[in-house]
Amino acid sequence: MRCAVQGGLSHMFVTLFLYCFAESMVVPSITDVTMAAVFPGEDKCSLAIYLSGAQQVIVGLGALVVMPMLGNLSDTYGRKIMLTIPITLSIIPLVVLACSMTKYYFYAYYVLKTMIAMATQGSVSFLAFAYVADIVQERKRASVFGIVSGIAFVFTVLGNFSARFLSTSTAFQVATAISVISLVYMRLFLRESLISSSICANKSTETECLLQKAPAKKCLLFKNLLSLGDSISLLRNSRPFLKAAVIAFFYNVSQFGLYDSLMYCMKAQFHFNKDQFADLMIISGVAGSISQLIILPVFGPLVGETNMLSIGLFFTFAHVNFTLRIAWAPWVPYVAAMMCIVSVFALPCLRSIASKLTGPDEQGKAQGCITVIFSLAGIVAPLAFTPLTALFLGDNPPFHFPGFSIFCSAIATMIALILSMMIKPGPARNISINSSDPAQPLV
Repeated sequence: MRCAVQGGLSHMFVTLFLYCFAESMVVPSITDVTMAAVFPGEDKCSLAIYLSGAQQVIVGLGALVVMPMLGNLSDTYGRKIMLTIPITLSIIPLVVLACSMTKYYFYAYYVLKTMIAMATQGSVSFLAFAYVADIVQERKRASVFGIVSGIAFVFTVLGNFSARFLSTSTAFQVATAISVISLVYMRLFLRESLISSSICANKSTETECLLQKAPAKKCLLFKNLLSLGDSISLLRNSRPFLKAAVIAFFYNVSQFGLYDSLMYCMKAQFHFNKDQFADLMIISGVAGSISQLIILPVFGPLVGETNMLSIGLFFTFAHVNFTLRIAWAPWVPYVAAMMCIVSVFALPCLRSIASKLTGPDEQGKAQGCITVIFSLAGIVAPLAFTPLTALFLGDNPPFHFPGFSIFCSAIATMIALILSMMIKPGPARNISINSSDPAQPLV
């Protein structure tokens, strides 16, 4: 059994790594490709900023429906078959820009990427976390979640490092090939995790299978299309889960806002291009790898997930507020990126907290619910930050503060930090999505 668990984890790791490697390889080039297609030869273009923001909003709206459905279906039919869908679809936009980067190919990529990202953005990672939760004991989940995130950081570093030495067109071609390899590897070697009745039969003493007394599920797709209601039930029936979700919302508003603003701010202020963006991501990735692979597995069990969450949010706030927004020289963002060694604690800790509050047969629903919160943040953040970024990087800002949108991102992080300090550690308690009585709070 132990060998099967280790084998399942290793194959999941490889699948996730290859996927992250391919996706990260093209990220540093996207800003340059967008600017070259929309407004060639310029370092400022409001249309490019609005296109990026509109894409995030549309993707977030679609993900609100798709992510719970994928989580629900994965609880019923397995993680492997659900992983096949986003990994396969993610190859298509890469193929378009691998063929050409002219204006019309870019717009074709933009439309396809927007539509496909509704089912792919965040789905591979949350299904991977659900897979881990299926086969790893509760007391070890935070550490393993950190390792999953950490090794993904390693391959993100390698992807960004590769982009540093590849031309933009070659990067998309190589990313396409690696995405195909990840799909083939996953289909050939990844074994399905223990789900449904198998989990209930082998559950640990720490949690109960919440659905073991429920009627057997029938293969009705329509029931799974209503799975957004399951996410709402999870939020309604537990104050701790709701509070974790609110923290996840503000944290991701901050991260989406920062991502939406940072590259355009750095390009406008310091004329950064894909090479500088790749360098920033490499530094962040190395710091995140060290954090997730070494620091979190060692100190997480000793300090506790809730304390590690607060520590991570504090350093995220410091990273955004005290360095990026007041960057006065091109080297400041590089120094700021090193703070990711502590700030990246938040995501695996939030995932682990959500995992421990639900039963073994509801991990897909729980991780899908958290991903829905991320998607909701992905809708709100562009609506707020895109106009701010365009306004303060435009020719007539209300006052001179190019990093004002990044400052607002720091405020969202501060709210998440304050809320995280209100969570008190306690024994894991599961939530029934069919419960009519709210669970007793942990806070």
